[in-house]
Amino acid sequence: MLPAQPLPSPSKIKTVAIVGKYMAAGIEQSLSEISAFLHGAGYAVVLEAETARNVALPNTRPMTPEEIGRHADVAIVVGGDGTMLGIARQLAPYGVPLIGINQGRLGFMTDISQEGMIPVLTDMLSGKVESERRSLLEGTVERDGQVIFSALAFNDVVVARGATSGMAELKVEVDGRFMYNQRSDGLIVATPTGSTAYALSAGGPLLHPSLSGMVLVPIAPHALSNRPIVVADTCTIEIEIMGGREISVNFDMQSLASLRHHDRIFVRRSAHAITFLHPQGWSYYDTLREKLHWHEYPSQAGQLK
Repeated sequence: MLPAQPLPSPSKIKTVAIVGKYMAAGIEQSLSEISAFLHGAGYAVVLEAETARNVALPNTRPMTPEEIGRHADVAIVVGGDGTMLGIARQLAPYGVPLIGINQGRLGFMTDISQEGMIPVLTDMLSGKVESERRSLLEGTVERDGQVIFSALAFNDVVVARGATSGMAELKVEVDGRFMYNQRSDGLIVATPTGSTAYALSAGGPLLHPSLSGMVLVPIAPHALSNRPIVVADTCTIEIEIMGGREISVNFDMQSLASLRHHDRIFVRRSAHAITFLHPQGWSYYDTLREKLHWHEYPSQAGQLK
């Protein structure tokens, strides 16, 4: 379990960054409302540079993610989980806490609804928050002993075959120990956060965000005995391309294409982590119940006997 990270006290929060999914319908109104609220509360407000190129907000200074990392005390992200994934990877080295306003569909990470968001933000910025830290993955691709690509992933690292090619043949080792050879459409290595994403749709288990683990989920394996497995996040996972065509590796769906036979992908837990801030009383199980449409048994009528 990741240790808790001290949060800035409300009196020390001076600068708040806003990041928005600028192409979303109605986003400008939401960003304007948040900006006006923050200015009225006395905060300095900065706007992520790409958002600023598409949405004009008065009295806000545009900043790159790197500048936000150096200057902002907290960042408010308006969009869906994809927007959160993108900025979380960039801000991870700086330890800026993130608050998510849901402008997308699922919203596992952007969990505050637009309706009533200002009262919620008022409470949170005054210190009424739940805090949690989530791990990231660090991946590298080696060819002939040389690193040719590296990236962070918040959800998952996915090795997959091309859309029109045959199965991928993969050799998997954990901490230098052989696990298996696998013929499949690919393999997902996911964080606990990513266990509710592609890994879940491929039949993987849900991992609570506080767990220190990584889940390996085969994609349509040739042998049905190839099952998902959870390993400690202190491990290094090595995936070697043994056969197949048009195989690629994705880091949170950012692709490196045209992998060759005997290219090796190394996946391990990153030294960086992300801090999410949630409204007081927030529960991970409430999120699962809402997003996955879980239903409780009725309290009286219809109970199982």
